[in-house]
Amino acid sequence: MRRLIENRFGMLALVLIALGAVYGVAFVSRPAPVAPVKAEPVRAPIAAVSTVCPDPGGATVTAVTPPNAEGGGQTLIEDGDEPATVDEPGKLWQKTMASGTDPMRVHATGAMAAGLEAAQTRRALTGAARGLAGVRCVDPGADAWFVGPGPAAGDLKLHLANVESAPADVALVVYSGEGQVIADRASGMLLKPGEHRVVDLKKVAPSPLVMALNVSTGRGRVAAAVEAATPEGVDWLPQTTQPAERVVVPGVPGSAGRRELYVAAPGESDAVVHVKAVLKDGSYALENRETVEVPAGSVVTLDLSTGVTGQPAAIVLTSETPVVAGLKIVGTGGRTDVAFTAGAPSIDLGSVVADARSTKDVTSRLILSAPDKAADVTVTLLPREGKAPEPIEVAIPAARTKEIILKGPAKGFSVVVTPKTGSGPVYGGRVMEERAAGGQLVTAQPLAVARTWTLVPPVAEEPSAVLSQPS
Repeated sequence: MRRLIENRFGMLALVLIALGAVYGVAFVSRPAPVAPVKAEPVRAPIAAVSTVCPDPGGATVTAVTPPNAEGGGQTLIEDGDEPATVDEPGKLWQKTMASGTDPMRVHATGAMAAGLEAAQTRRALTGAARGLAGVRCVDPGADAWFVGPGPAAGDLKLHLANVESAPADVALVVYSGEGQVIADRASGMLLKPGEHRVVDLKKVAPSPLVMALNVSTGRGRVAAAVEAATPEGVDWLPQTTQPAERVVVPGVPGSAGRRELYVAAPGESDAVVHVKAVLKDGSYALENRETVEVPAGSVVTLDLSTGVTGQPAAIVLTSETPVVAGLKIVGTGGRTDVAFTAGAPSIDLGSVVADARSTKDVTSRLILSAPDKAADVTVTLLPREGKAPEPIEVAIPAARTKEIILKGPAKGFSVVVTPKTGSGPVYGGRVMEERAAGGQLVTAQPLAVARTWTLVPPVAEEPSAVLSQPS
């Protein structure tokens, strides 16, 4: 009996040893655990675009979709009672509008939406509106920022348009050199579907000589644009980037004239802002203007005329406190004209400029900056008439700015800027200048990211999305 028991225990030990060996080998040879992969947004082509030209009366409106778009689609330009349609990518539509024309909606679907760009440019040689005044037609949105002269320095008009099917609640916040002067988030304006309105900012906040303006909506979206008539001339304030700790203000021309920087710190903390110019011969802080202190909720100005005049430039601002920024460009001559540029994103997906011109008296320039790494882009002209010229390749060394004079047909053309694979970030602007009796005419437009792609949130299977939850 004792021997039988001993044999049973011996067999049990052998079985346990064998099982331990099997599981040991399995443990050692098992695959390494795989770390969960975070789902990233997916890049998808734009399927539809709407943009609004805020005040096209007396201006030339231009709309274009770059070539190489695949598939069908259509662009509808709502020109009063005679809407126009375009269904050919690369074909430039252009028309000078009658005075008093209401805001125009340009809407594209399908392939015609990919890269759609539209702009309005008004030219006057006499009167209070003398000069060139241009603006990129505006995307409807829920939050927009503008920086520039205030209502005490000129006549500033805020153009609002609701082209969507839902009403929009609009609120304004105005900052000045002395601090925040109006906060109207609680009780804003209501714009009904299809309604447009012009707001005289002098009636809203009459005292600021300099201004940062935030236009936001609690519900719905609006197209917002600001027209500034100052003693130096008339032009539009481009929308600036959202408050950020790093802001790049591109497209500063190298021609003579005054250059004035506007910086606002709309938060609750003071900002110490470091200012650097990216010029054609290098990038460096400007002497005696290396930093500017901006009190919380206020706007300050900095004269950069002696630092950047004579060289095309971009201005890079860095701060531990988010800021917004813009820059005023004053032309030369007995009767001046004015233009504005503002903080802008890098054009990683490319950029399209709808309106450019080249004649005996008119010069259009691209001003491209690579404040970080070296950049390489392709520049393609799309003429209003005739065959497009061969694209040109442009290399921009790191921490440099390069100016390209655009030589195109006299009847006008659009411009497509496409960064090459591996290029560093590129920032840019288009400046249009005209020699005229009495003084130079000028308008500027910072380059915006082309309306080509959008990022779509990742989609994952989730049973709870279709299964009812227990009550």
